Amino acid sequence: MIASLSRDELIDWLRLIGTEGVGPITFKQLLAKHGSARAALAAVKKDAPEPDRIERELQTAAREGIRAVPSCEADYPDLLRQIDDAPPVLWVLGDVSVLNRPCIGMVGARNASLNGKKFAKKLAADLADAGFMVVSGLARGIDGAAHEGALSKGLTAAVVASGVDVVYPPEHRTLYQKILKSGAVVSELSPATEPQAGHFPRRNRIISGLSKGVIVVEATLKSGSLITARQALDQGREVFAVPGSPLDPRSEGPNSLIRDGAVLVRSVEDVLEALGRPDKKDSSLMSIENSDSQDIEIYTDIDPDTLKGQILQALGPTPVAVDELVRQCQVSAPSLTTLLLEMELEGTVERYPGNRVARVGKV
Repeated sequence: MIASLSRDELIDWLRLIGTEGVGPITFKQLLAKHGSARAALAAVKKDAPEPDRIERELQTAAREGIRAVPSCEADYPDLLRQIDDAPPVLWVLGDVSVLNRPCIGMVGARNASLNGKKFAKKLAADLADAGFMVVSGLARGIDGAAHEGALSKGLTAAVVASGVDVVYPPEHRTLYQKILKSGAVVSELSPATEPQAGHFPRRNRIISGLSKGVIVVEATLKSGSLITARQALDQGREVFAVPGSPLDPRSEGPNSLIRDGAVLVRSVEDVLEALGRPDKKDSSLMSIENSDSQDIEIYTDIDPDTLKGQILQALGPTPVAVDELVRQCQVSAPSLTTLLLEMELEGTVERYPGNRVARVGKV
């Protein structure tokens, strides 16, 4: 049932959420049994946050443009509301209405290869162009590439494992600010909450819960991205995976998902064939910023060993254009050429026709 909460009722909800031992499922059970959060608080007889503390938290959030959206209200995302452990309250910074658009999740490795990030960026742009809003987790690697790609053709939302006012990783501050111009940053955690390891699996269920399907691009078998895929299956969502080389451990996750029945993704058409094409939104929602057109900042003072490590992380067994490495590593072409020659002599990279290189051996 869709209803609006009064200020006092919202405070009661947040107090019950903050009570030790009360998770999303327990919250729903208590609310159903006792009829209101206030009655449930009296029944559980456990220490809950003080009302004054919650009121101050709400006032601080409002000053920063952050909104608390309870699951009973119309602005709460419909698809997310349907999952068993939906967050009772979402904290949203940005435009909450975008969360009810047709969404698709995209997740993958933080130490993604250059080809993986390039594919994720292109696929996200094509999905945004087709009318989907791309949802990801603002992490390094595939997440960042997905957000950037979506912003070039549409809009995106980031689900974070911290408060929505905490930027993590710090190097994604510019990306975070771009997302907020037209999309949203979302969390079930109170503002100012710092990220912790235990927050990430909980974050992942929200990415899949918001989405009609989840695409995995590069992930090891122990990756959190596979947790997201499993959660998507449990939620009745479609799971997609981008195949990769058997020599690259970052391909083991997607390849195993495909073996187990996930939809193999070669291009946006594979996704559209499974989910259909959503209605495209009006052009006023399209981002005017295209990350491909941004100037590349060239660093000249990076330690060579550090740069070699960045090159190896960016490379996989599939050859990559040297020009792409220049963009990825933000280093001058002459400096990169010198390092690649050293690495070729060391036996860590191999050159291919067309000024392309690949990593030698397993990642």
